[in-house]
Amino acid sequence: MPRQQEAVHTQGTPGTAHTRDGRELFYMELPGPATETGPAPRPTVVFEAGMAASRSFWALIQPQVAEWARAVAYDRSGLGRSPADIEPRTLERMADDLNDLLDHLEPGPFILVAHSGGGPIVRAATAAKPDRIAGLVLADATDEGCEPLFDPKFRRMERIAHRASVLLARLGLLKLLYRGQLAALPPDAKADMRAEGFTNTVMRTRGAELHGLVAATNRLRHDPLDLPRDIPVTTISGALADTGMPEKFRAAVNASHRDRAERSAHGRHVLARESGHALILTEPDLVAAEIRRLLDHRPGG
Repeated sequence: MPRQQEAVHTQGTPGTAHTRDGRELFYMELPGPATETGPAPRPTVVFEAGMAASRSFWALIQPQVAEWARAVAYDRSGLGRSPADIEPRTLERMADDLNDLLDHLEPGPFILVAHSGGGPIVRAATAAKPDRIAGLVLADATDEGCEPLFDPKFRRMERIAHRASVLLARLGLLKLLYRGQLAALPPDAKADMRAEGFTNTVMRTRGAELHGLVAATNRLRHDPLDLPRDIPVTTISGALADTGMPEKFRAAVNASHRDRAERSAHGRHVLARESGHALILTEPDLVAAEIRRLLDHRPGG
């Protein structure tokens, strides 16, 4: 009998990149179209997930983008299949890791796509090595321009939510809290997420990332990142209030996204009108369309 061909994963083939201090970063890659079109090389699209989230959250968008470009989603240290980091998860360290991944994936250029807490990471990585970045797509990204982030009540709620998540993970119940979001994922990505996304290790990483992100946003309020104005930035905001983000908070978040886009000479602010914070799961087609728009209309492309 002929040997049965192994099924191809929705997110492509696995790979491993090494950081400058020898840690492994797991990623999955879809190669994109077989032939190049246009005078300039097509950028590789690299996806950065939100805080404590793995590559699996991009499983609805990455395959769409692979119809037009090489598409790579990876796991930060301590998430998915990437071993944990023993050092503090500062913004600088996470941005260095992303740049080490891009070194491995060269040649560029690259379009970086981020959700939630991944936003500051891709901006910091871009500020460190801007010449190879063809654009950013920030999907409901955390931004230090949102003043309510620094309200002590919000920070206290954030700490309480983290402690609750740690407890639920220990009891094996955390995945039940996310079953609605998991339902949207393709079966293989859903299985990966159920196996990898709710462990005690992930919760330790979540705490380390939360500490690093809070410290970074506090600092960036007074010492902002320097991004070249000619790098296109598309920001996508959820239009709906949801858990942890009531209407006044949502309005402030979206204003910060609009301001972030306006800082780019090629900025664009888009509303996901049917979504809250989880817009990469609820309106993946919109996010994919904005990535394609950037691929097709980037300066010099």
